[in-house]
Amino acid sequence: MRAAECTWSNRRIDSYPSFMATMSSVSTRNDPLSTPQIAHQPLQVAKRLEKFKTTIFTQMSMLAIKHGAINLGQGFPNFDGPDFVKEAAIQAIKDGKNQYARGYGVPDFNNAIAARFKKDTGLVIDPEKEVTVTSGCTEAIAATMLGLINPGDEVILFAPFYDSYEATLSMAGAKIKCITLRPPDFAVPIDELKSSISKNTRAILINTPHNPTGKMFTREELNTIASLCIENDVLVFTDEVYDKLAFEMDHISLASLPGMYERTVTMNSLGKTFSLTGWKIGWAIAPPHLTWGVRQAHSFLTFATSTPMQWAATVALCAPDSYFEELKRDYMAKKAILVQGLKDVGFKVFPSSGTYFVVVDHTPFGLENDIAFCEYLIKEVGVVAIPTSVFYLNPEDDFPAKMLRFESRICDAIS
Repeated sequence: MRAAECTWSNRRIDSYPSFMATMSSVSTRNDPLSTPQIAHQPLQVAKRLEKFKTTIFTQMSMLAIKHGAINLGQGFPNFDGPDFVKEAAIQAIKDGKNQYARGYGVPDFNNAIAARFKKDTGLVIDPEKEVTVTSGCTEAIAATMLGLINPGDEVILFAPFYDSYEATLSMAGAKIKCITLRPPDFAVPIDELKSSISKNTRAILINTPHNPTGKMFTREELNTIASLCIENDVLVFTDEVYDKLAFEMDHISLASLPGMYERTVTMNSLGKTFSLTGWKIGWAIAPPHLTWGVRQAHSFLTFATSTPMQWAATVALCAPDSYFEELKRDYMAKKAILVQGLKDVGFKVFPSSGTYFVVVDHTPFGLENDIAFCEYLIKEVGVVAIPTSVFYLNPEDDFPAKMLRFESRICDAIS
């Protein structure tokens, strides 16, 4: 890594104090909610959410601000989205498109989503009956879980997983089963998946390209999963927010495989592809019989999503192919800078076929606890990473290696 690009690579991370911070002590020490403001009024939360603390992203970002560290774990870029999309939002506001939108989406935006889905997958869908606009993909996930999962239903996740999956499934009362994807290639253990499916399995949740590993599910893996779902009458929920950041193979939407559209909810968003994460524009695509449940939950979560931003998102989804090609080239260059820098300072870097995430093994540096190591990086090196143990259901049992997640979106801006 060239010094002008990432000078943090020259700061020493080959030695540090021989301390060991436990996960719980880190969580409470950095969590502003950990100490009640009024001693005689303890914090209250429903039992289904008792285990969830302040998110790791908030904790690490707070430490980054406190110590002036470079944030390579923040979840959003340090650059703005494209002008043509922002100008469309400004024009929509000026044109008076500022009141509640139709609950399941502005018609033009629903049409644009359907057109983009056809271009990407070849599937023709009804924008009125099969597209639901949501407040970001996180709400699409919540609406899908709450609208289609009953208490006691089994849902299979692939660990490591995005943290909202477990939280929303807990709110739905689901029983979660985890299949661990193990380095270096994070391949799906097919035999383990087969043995995990039971008569109570309601759905499998897939994220491809995958956060945090950057793995892309192969066609062979997806075909096997599809066959198992059809054979066992299981639904599939797919989180595809990184679909335009597929580098080493083509992204495959599971809904496009034979026999799968009728049992799949495909979720996506605007934020990652257009660097407009604060707009919170997402959507869910599903056949009418599944869309009904998604919309029922959506109606009582947010009811409607920002009207002017939907009009602007319509313009965004109609962007020429050249926009997406340039986006991919830009992120590939940033990722190459990050990967080389991480290798230069001694990390073991695992392959990443998609997304802007890179996962590394930090065991060469000696400190076993990944959260403690992330604290060390922030305080002593000035760089933020995300400890991946928080992305496992039972990290003490399932965590296959001491891994950290870095993201490459700001790498060419570090100096």
